[in-house]
Amino acid sequence: MATEIRVPTLGESVTEATVATWFKKPGDAVAVDEMLCELETDKVTVEVPSPAAGTLGEIIAAEGETVGVDALLATLAEGDGAGAAEAPAKSETPTAAASGGSQSVDVMVPTLGESVTEATVSSWFKKTGDSVTQDEMLCELETDKVSVEVPAPASGILGEILAAEGATVEAGGKLAVISSGNGAVAPSEPGGPDVAASKAPDSAAAGKGRDVEDAPSAKKMMAEKGLSSDQVTGTGRDGRVMKEDVQKALTSPTPPAAAPAPAAPRGPVAAEDAGREERVKMTRLRQTIARRLKDAQNTAAMLTTYNEVDMSATMALRKEYKELFEKKHGVKLGFMSFFTKACAHALKEVPEVNAEIDGTDVVYKNFVHMGIAVGTPNGLVVPVVRNADQMSFAEIEKKINELGARGRDGKLSMAEMQGGTFTISNGGVYGSLMSSPILNPPQSGILGMHKIQERPMVVNGEIVIRPMMYLALSYDHRIVDGKGAVTFLVRVKEALEDPRRLLMDL
Repeated sequence: MATEIRVPTLGESVTEATVATWFKKPGDAVAVDEMLCELETDKVTVEVPSPAAGTLGEIIAAEGETVGVDALLATLAEGDGAGAAEAPAKSETPTAAASGGSQSVDVMVPTLGESVTEATVSSWFKKTGDSVTQDEMLCELETDKVSVEVPAPASGILGEILAAEGATVEAGGKLAVISSGNGAVAPSEPGGPDVAASKAPDSAAAGKGRDVEDAPSAKKMMAEKGLSSDQVTGTGRDGRVMKEDVQKALTSPTPPAAAPAPAAPRGPVAAEDAGREERVKMTRLRQTIARRLKDAQNTAAMLTTYNEVDMSATMALRKEYKELFEKKHGVKLGFMSFFTKACAHALKEVPEVNAEIDGTDVVYKNFVHMGIAVGTPNGLVVPVVRNADQMSFAEIEKKINELGARGRDGKLSMAEMQGGTFTISNGGVYGSLMSSPILNPPQSGILGMHKIQERPMVVNGEIVIRPMMYLALSYDHRIVDGKGAVTFLVRVKEALEDPRRLLMDL
């Protein structure tokens, strides 16, 4: 039976891609989910996995060709006949069918998301020799931003685990081998998978020693910017230079170093204290948080302006309608929907706070994708409520609840944390009274919410007790002037102190 391999969905507003690399050639045996080729769009690189095990037939779209969404890339011959036909010529491939009715199936690292090329194996839920069923979770991988669970591609016995806990693996790499079928695992190559694995560095080294064709878009950009391939560190297959590698080389103040700069040495620690310390390696998520926050401080001209808001009117409105709201919409009415609506309203009047800098251009967004900072056991993540300016209070509350729960469970996808145009961070849930939030690049603004605290205020010449909250807007002064930042914060304050303004668009 022949299976068609087609171009997958490439992403929002992306309609075509260039075939960058074929990892297999006609006649090669392939396993299910094994990477067949790599497509390159204007923004990202997309790997195309095999939908089934079999033999790669005709390649319809060669390297360098431009293809549209759902276009035919190649054909795949499925079934035992296809695998058997290739077995004599491909005796070194451990994924081909083995003797005795058993078959070894590779457990591969799945596609990790846009611009994510590697992950760390955080946990194995199974051990060598355990029985597994198809789609049962085998292990968990941790990337820079999210956790990814790897299901079993087939039922059988978990054979060798090739990537232990703590190991770093690349997208498309092999994690383990499952022996499926009636017989025992019988590697088709003498010496077993260890020998095959030991050959990988040699083949990779051989790839480095030969000429490697760089991605077409990378060659075009290097020609435009006057760079040569030896000035760019390639991260693609066999050291191939990709478009994002050229972009990184252009934005780096110095050429990429072979190794990271050594960290500042620790101060001296007394001998009696050293035994009471505990050293724990930072998770990849925490490392990414640290790097991005420091990059924001180093890149943006960051400034913070403050104001305070009387929450009486918003609290009274919420109290009056919260039971009816929950009864009708099935979700509680919180403060985040009020702040989201107020910010979306203010961003229309001060669009530069919703914009970003791209080189010497300012990119204004005619939409609001609101990032909502969520604290998780592994660190801070910022899922995005897309088109928040077009959503109702109920839709916003439902989406925030859904994304918050997924964030705390480590189930957020890369797509759910990308594309934000503005961010709200609520430190008040932890008791913070005042803080200066740090920008979430490439965004130009972030609003910090804080604890609601009753304070004496002067209203119409009288001292009254009011529930007050400090607001902080951190912004990029390169694009947002002080007048725009203050205006934005005042509009948020006005909307919260009189929520009817949101209905009247005032």
